[in-house]
Amino acid sequence: MQVALFGNPNTGKTSLFNELTGSYEYVGNWTGVTVEKKVGRLKKNLGLLIDLPGIYALNPLSKDEAVASNFLIEEEFTSILNIVDASQLARNLHLTIQLMEYGKPVLIGLNMIDVAKSRGMKVDEKSLSKGLGVPVVPIIARTGKGCGEISERMREKPVAPDFRIDYGDVIEEAATRIMGILPDYKSLNKRWLALQFLEGNEVIRSISAFRPLKTELLAYCTEVENRLREKNPHASLKQEMFKKRQQFIDRLIGTAVEQTGSERKTLTEKIDAVVTNKFLGVPIFIGTMYLMFCITFNWLGTPLSDLLDKFFSGPLTDWIEAGLTKAGATQFIRDVVLNGIVAGVGGVLVFVPQIFVLFFFISLIEDSGYMARVAMVMDRVMEAVGLNGRAFIPLIIGFGCNVPGVMASRPIEQPKERLLTTLLTPLMSCSARLSVYSLFVSAFFHKYQALVVLSLYLLGIVIALVLAKVFSMVMKTEGSVFIIELPPYRVPNARSLFRGTWDKGKGFVRKAGTLIFGGTVVIWLISYTGPGGLDVPVDKSFMALICKYLAPLFQPLGFGTWQAAAALLTGFMAKEVVVSTMNVLYFVPSGASLADVIQHAFTPLTAYSFMVFILLYIPCLSTVAMVHKETGSGKVTLFSIGYALTVAYVVSFIIYQGGRLLGF
Repeated sequence: MQVALFGNPNTGKTSLFNELTGSYEYVGNWTGVTVEKKVGRLKKNLGLLIDLPGIYALNPLSKDEAVASNFLIEEEFTSILNIVDASQLARNLHLTIQLMEYGKPVLIGLNMIDVAKSRGMKVDEKSLSKGLGVPVVPIIARTGKGCGEISERMREKPVAPDFRIDYGDVIEEAATRIMGILPDYKSLNKRWLALQFLEGNEVIRSISAFRPLKTELLAYCTEVENRLREKNPHASLKQEMFKKRQQFIDRLIGTAVEQTGSERKTLTEKIDAVVTNKFLGVPIFIGTMYLMFCITFNWLGTPLSDLLDKFFSGPLTDWIEAGLTKAGATQFIRDVVLNGIVAGVGGVLVFVPQIFVLFFFISLIEDSGYMARVAMVMDRVMEAVGLNGRAFIPLIIGFGCNVPGVMASRPIEQPKERLLTTLLTPLMSCSARLSVYSLFVSAFFHKYQALVVLSLYLLGIVIALVLAKVFSMVMKTEGSVFIIELPPYRVPNARSLFRGTWDKGKGFVRKAGTLIFGGTVVIWLISYTGPGGLDVPVDKSFMALICKYLAPLFQPLGFGTWQAAAALLTGFMAKEVVVSTMNVLYFVPSGASLADVIQHAFTPLTAYSFMVFILLYIPCLSTVAMVHKETGSGKVTLFSIGYALTVAYVVSFIIYQGGRLLGF
């Protein structure tokens, strides 16, 4: 059994997918979480469940929506699981109708019945099932309520629905004629193909088998539209078909939904009156970020990191050293383990508490529904630079990791806006850079850690907006309309909140155990060896010889040392490697920390200049690979590297030289 999971954006598809498969995929209470299909194995080995991006209709407007439409015509599957929002039936059922016209067995998961109830709506799932002719199961996907019955229903032998809407004489006659013209294609329902062709679905119209007939069919569609306009001058095929579906939906809702109470102003509406206010919205967002950083750095995360640092540099190092001595390890092995692995990997792992605290609050904001409000509030700002609020969503996701941030640009309809967002997302300060910030703010800005880190995040946003304006003027992006569904605020589910935090944070830990581990050993070996052989002074090593040629380039930025150049060079692999490189190259005495040592190599001004360069310069290797995958262009990928490096150099130069002129 292979079940395709369809639904509108933000109806709980990914939550249902996680419940039915026992896996964990990224969940957020806002639109655009799923941007590609995901496949999981159903519990009790029932078969496979394919989670597809959220769509409002089968006629795709964006890259991610095309994934769902292409799946229907290219992939093999046995049935459809359609999740609908019980509080938004009038909108959700348009997709349901198109899926039922497809001809495969359909099972409907009636989600968010709790939200519908809070809005004074009582949905009779039996009447809904009778009106549609398919099983309907009420569920609350985020808590798992009713999901067991969904699994039981899927075990039953699926039956294709006998469903048909009368679209009127003109359209029905046109559909019948097109059905007679179209050749057979992969056993697809010809009536569904004809209706989608009439409605203007470009995925259907571009099927290779239909190309020889496309000119004839398009001419016929124009003829049918002209016939409709004889009765109504403003009519179109798409609008007429939408109207007929809406009439069916209105009749169905009239019998299946009961309004149990008068509509009152909800808590969501009361909160939105404040947080989406055109004057207060942006300050509230900045204040929220500042509070998040205060908790992460000043109140909770940093004290935990300090305790972990003392453990790594004290007891853990002593235990490992004693164990190696007892095992009779050679001096070389002891140096590799203590000065390479423990110093490098341990120097990164000490920031794990801060990473997890920050991710906890990011997950909290996402699950609560506030993320969608941020995008809406920023729409006016984004429009001024040639984009729209939807482009701000990938930028926010980039705060966690730039890779999914770049992927999240897929739902943007306009190709030039999508390309522009892909190029700008790597400027967002990802969690990997946070380890560098944590090191430097603890060493130089102890009293103002949250404020300094907030300034770096805001600087990334401001630089991205300025560049968006410049690029949009050069690229001449087309105007677009931003429409976003604002989900109701919810108290985050504890399980999904902690799973979301762990899912985001475990990537940092995994990197420390793989990429950073291997990179640290290589860096240590290069700094341990030189023209004079093994165990040479670090400033005589191959690493020093290589990076001394690069160091003068960074002198105008305030950090023209070979150690800083080496950290920037290795940081291309992953930004966390910057810290592990410094732990290896700067000799840290027993009982001291790297933060203590770098106070002799940097000043507060050069430290801030260095952090700005880390924020803006070449994105990590994984992000570069994702930019290439999304754009499909080597030239665009090289441009993304080149412009980021140039911007980083110019901004750091202005900050350092300007700071010197001001006497810092």
